[in-house]
Amino acid sequence: MSKESATQFYEHGRFKVAGGVLPSAITAYRTYGDPKNPCIVFPTCYGGRLDSQDYMIGPDKALNPEVYYIVTFALFANGESSSPSNTRAPYNGPYFPDVSYEDNIRAQYAVLTKKLGISKVYSVIGFSMGGPKSALLASKDFEDGHYKGPPQRGIRAFGRAYSAWAYGQTWFRNKSYLHDGLYDSLNSFLREEWEAGFLDTWDANDMITLINTWQRGDVSLVRHGGNFEACMADIKAKALVMPSKTDLYFPPEDSEIEMSLMKNNQAKLVVIDSVWGHMAGGGSNAQDDEFIKEAVIKFLGSP
Repeated sequence: MSKESATQFYEHGRFKVAGGVLPSAITAYRTYGDPKNPCIVFPTCYGGRLDSQDYMIGPDKALNPEVYYIVTFALFANGESSSPSNTRAPYNGPYFPDVSYEDNIRAQYAVLTKKLGISKVYSVIGFSMGGPKSALLASKDFEDGHYKGPPQRGIRAFGRAYSAWAYGQTWFRNKSYLHDGLYDSLNSFLREEWEAGFLDTWDANDMITLINTWQRGDVSLVRHGGNFEACMADIKAKALVMPSKTDLYFPPEDSEIEMSLMKNNQAKLVVIDSVWGHMAGGGSNAQDDEFIKEAVIKFLGSP
C-alpha cells in the first residue's frame, strides 16, 4: 500500500449524532493524489471498507489520482470509523447510537476542511447503501445485539437473503455464479462468497447500524419537510444517476421518477445494461467497470 493511500484517522472528540452522542468519535479515511487537484469524495457503501474502493481508483480507472485528489471515507459503523464493534462502553454493541447521513456528512466535512484544507469539492461519487436486516434480527443467536460470539445463523441467513436481491434473475438463470468453473454449485458460491464474506469481516451490530442509517435517510426532511418532489426539484448540482437494468434493489424505474422531478436539466440517467443486477455498480466484473468508467469520465469532463 502506498503511503498516500494508507488509512488515516481523524478524532472529532465529543460528536453529536442522531441517536445521542459519541464521546470520542473517529472517522477513517484515505487520500489519493495531489491535494492541489480538484477533490472527489468517495464514501464507502454498505458492506464496504476503505480498501474496497480501489476498484474505481487508479490511472486507468474512473477516478484518476493523477487528475483528481480523491478522498475515500469510511461511514460510521463500517468497522473502521466509530462503530458498535470498536466503541467502548457505555456505547458499545447494541448501545451504539443511531447515526444519520447528515452525521456522516458533518464528520466528513470536518476532515476535509480542518485536516485536509479542502474548501470545495468537485464531485461526490458512491455506490450502494442497504440490506435485508430482518434475516439477521430474527435469528435466535443474534440475541437482540447482546451476542457473545458472531451470530453465525443470523449472518449466514443475512448473506443469503442479501444475495438473492443483489443479482438479476438473468444472472442466476445463466448460472453466472459458477464463475467459469470456480464454484461447482450455487450453494458453494453462496457459502464462500456471501456467508464467508460477512462472517469473516463484519460485526452484526455494525451491519444493523448501517442499515438503520440507510432506512432513515430521507434527504427531503432537512429543508423540505418531507416533500420529496420539492426536494428533487430544488437540486441544482449536476448529477449522473447509473442504475443497473436488472437491479432488484433500486430498479431503473425509480431513477426515472427521480429524474423527472429534477428540473435543473443537469441530471443525466445512464442505465447499465447488465445481467449482474445490483452488483453491476460495485466492481463485480470488468465489462460493467469499463462501462461505468467511460460514463463517469465523460460526465466529469475536464477539471
